[in-house]
Amino acid sequence: MKVINQAFSVPFQYQVFFTNYLFQGDNPLLKNLLLKFSEVKSIRAYVVIDDGVILHHPDLVEQIRNYFKPLSHKVSLCDEVLKVPGGELAKNDNKYLQKILEATSKFGIDRHSLIIGIGGGAVLDMVGFAAAISHRGIKHIRIPTTVLSQNDSGVGVKNGVNAFNKKNYLGSFAPPAAVINDFQFLTTLNERDWRSGISEAIKVALIKDKTFFDAIAKDAKALARREMKPMEELIYRCAQMHLDHIAGGDPFEMGSSRPLDFGHWSAHKLEQLTNFEVRHGEAVAIGIALDVTYSYLQNRINKSDWEQVIQLIKDLGFELYHPGLSQKDEQGNLQVLNGLNEFREHLGGELTIMLLEELGKGIEVHEMDNDLIIQSITLLEKFQEVDIEK
Repeated sequence: MKVINQAFSVPFQYQVFFTNYLFQGDNPLLKNLLLKFSEVKSIRAYVVIDDGVILHHPDLVEQIRNYFKPLSHKVSLCDEVLKVPGGELAKNDNKYLQKILEATSKFGIDRHSLIIGIGGGAVLDMVGFAAAISHRGIKHIRIPTTVLSQNDSGVGVKNGVNAFNKKNYLGSFAPPAAVINDFQFLTTLNERDWRSGISEAIKVALIKDKTFFDAIAKDAKALARREMKPMEELIYRCAQMHLDHIAGGDPFEMGSSRPLDFGHWSAHKLEQLTNFEVRHGEAVAIGIALDVTYSYLQNRINKSDWEQVIQLIKDLGFELYHPGLSQKDEQGNLQVLNGLNEFREHLGGELTIMLLEELGKGIEVHEMDNDLIIQSITLLEKFQEVDIEK
C-alpha cells in the first residue's frame, strides 16, 4: 500500500470597518478598498441590494453610481444593480440566487471581481453563497444594514440559503473580502428590526462576558429609546467578540460544538413553525429565554440571575413566549422539540447545546430533558405578561 499525506493551511484575513455615510463622495473608505483590490488589474463590481433598504433610501442606487464614477478607470460598476427582497424570502426562493449566478456569467464577474451585498443578514447570506459557488469563489464585500447583521451574521464567515424546509441547509464557509458597517442605515429601521439584533449581543454576553451583559442591562432603556451611541458601542463590542471567537476556535464548525448558537436550537425551529413571521432576532430572544429558564430549572444558575436575564429581555421589548412553542403535530407531540434533532443533524455527531453555568459563562451539554423543556415553556408563557421583578 502506498500513501501520500497532504496537509496545508490557508490564512484568511479580512477587516470589519465602522463608518457613517459610506457612499458620500468625501468618504474614502470604500474607494480605498476598491483601489486596493484593483492594484494588479482592473476589476468589475456587481451590486445586490435589499429592496427594503431601497425603500428607505430611494437615492441609494444613484449615490452608488456617482461614488463609482471617479474609479471607472480601475473599477467597472455593472450597469445592472440587482434588487432582491429582504428577510427569509431571499433565502427561500432560489430564483434570487439564480439571478446572481446568471449575472456573473452575463457581466464576466470573475475571481478578481467583486460582488457587493447591501442589506440585512438574510440577503447577505444568499449573496455570499452565490459568490462562494461562482468560479469556486468570487470575492464579496458585505455592507450590513441592520443591527443583527452588523453585530453578528454579517461579520462572520457563513453563507447559505434555506432548503427542504430547513434553515441554511445549503451553504458554505467563505470569509468576505471586507465588511463595512454604516451606522446611518440603522436610523431608518423599524422598531422590530432595531430591537432584533440586540438579542445576539445578549447571547454572546451571557456565554462569554458578564461585563458586557451588565453594560447591555445598564443601557437597556437608552437602547429601547433608540439612542445611537449605546447601539454603536453594542454593535462594535458584539462584532469584536464574534470575530474573536472565529479566530480562536472552530471557524468552519468541523466539530459538533456551536457555542455562538446559544438559544438557537429552538429559535430556528420557531422561525420555521411560524413561516418566518417571527424574525430571527425575535426568535433568538425567545430561545435565549427558554435555555436560560431551562438552566435555572436545572439549578445551574440561581433565581436572581434568571430573573435578571428574563427582565432584561422584557425591558428591551421582546416577547418571552410565542404560541409556536406549544404547537403540536397530529400525534400530539410538541413540534419545537424536533429542533433538537435538526440542530444535531446540521453538524452531525452528538447533540451539543450551550446552557448557562453562570452569567457570562456557558457550559455545553449533550442531552436535554423534554419534560424540563416543556416546564420551561410553561413558565415563560406564565411570565409573558408579568413583571417578574415585582
